[in-house]
Amino acid sequence: MDKGNLSIVSEFVLLGLCHSWNMQVLFLIIFFMLYLIIVSGNVFIMILIITDSHLHSPMYFLLANLSFVDMWLSSVTTPKMITDFLRENKTISFGGCMCQILYVHFVGGGEMVLLVVMAYDRYVAICKPLHYSAMMSLQKCTSLVVTSWSIGFVHAMSQMAVIVQLPFCGPREIDSFFCDIPLVIKLACIDSYSLGILMNADSGVLAMTCFILLLISYTYILLTIRQSTKTGASKALSTCTAHITVVVLFFGPCIFIYVWPLSITWVDKFLAVFYSVITPLLNPAIYTLRNKEIKDAMKRFRSYCMHYKGNI
Repeated sequence: MDKGNLSIVSEFVLLGLCHSWNMQVLFLIIFFMLYLIIVSGNVFIMILIITDSHLHSPMYFLLANLSFVDMWLSSVTTPKMITDFLRENKTISFGGCMCQILYVHFVGGGEMVLLVVMAYDRYVAICKPLHYSAMMSLQKCTSLVVTSWSIGFVHAMSQMAVIVQLPFCGPREIDSFFCDIPLVIKLACIDSYSLGILMNADSGVLAMTCFILLLISYTYILLTIRQSTKTGASKALSTCTAHITVVVLFFGPCIFIYVWPLSITWVDKFLAVFYSVITPLLNPAIYTLRNKEIKDAMKRFRSYCMHYKGNI
C-alpha cells in the first residue's frame, strides 16, 4: 500500500453512457431537463413543508430531509454527466473522482438509514399511536436524522480510507459516467479481486441491513393495518404504499449493484442512472400524488401566490 503515494495517474477517463454523438446530444437534453425537474421538485417540497404550518409534523420533517438528500445525491453525479455530453475528452481529476466516491457513499448511505427512520416513524404512528408524540418529538427526529448522516459519513470514510491508498499507475478508463468503487478498484495496480469483494460487501451489508429492517417495520405496519377500521386503514395504507414504493426504487438498484455477484456493464449503467437520477425524480411525484395533505398544502400555496399577485 506504500505505493499509493507514488500514484502517477492524475486523472481518469469516463467512457460515459454511449459513444454515439447523436445519442449524447439526445441524452444531454433529456438529463438536463430531468435534473431541472429533480432540483425544482425537491426544493418545492422543502419550501412547502417549511412554510405550511399544517405540515409541521415528524413525518414531513423527515420527508423534507429526504428531498434534500435526493437533490444532493443527484447533484453529485448528474451535472458532471451532463457537461461531459458536450466534451470529446470526458476526464475527471483524481481528486474529483475521490470526491464523487466520498459523496455518493456518504449521501447514499445516509439516505438508506433515513428511509429506515421514516419507516420507524410510520411504525410508531400506526402501531403505537398513543405514544407517538413522546416517541417522535422534534428532538428525537433531529437526533435520528443526525444519526443517519453520521452512519453515512462513517460508511463513506471506511471506503475512502482504503481507496485513497491504492496505487494507480496504468489503466485509467472507467466505463461509466461517474466514479464508483467497483470500477475504480479494478484500475489499481494490485490484485484487486479480493479487495473488490470486501468493499462491495461493506456497501452490501449496509444496504441489506437497512432493507431487512425496512421489511420488518412494514410487515408489522401492514399486519396492524389489517386489524384497523376501514377509514383509518385506507389512509395508513396510502401513506405506507408511497414509502414502500420509494424503498423498492432506491434499494433495488443498490442491492443489485453491490450484492449481486455478476457484473454486466449496460445493466450497471442503467441501475446507476436509476438510483442517481430516476429515484430522486420520482420521489417528489410519489409523495405528492399519493398524499392528500401535500395536495392540500399545494392548493393553499397556489391560493397564497395568486392572492399575493392580485395585491401587486
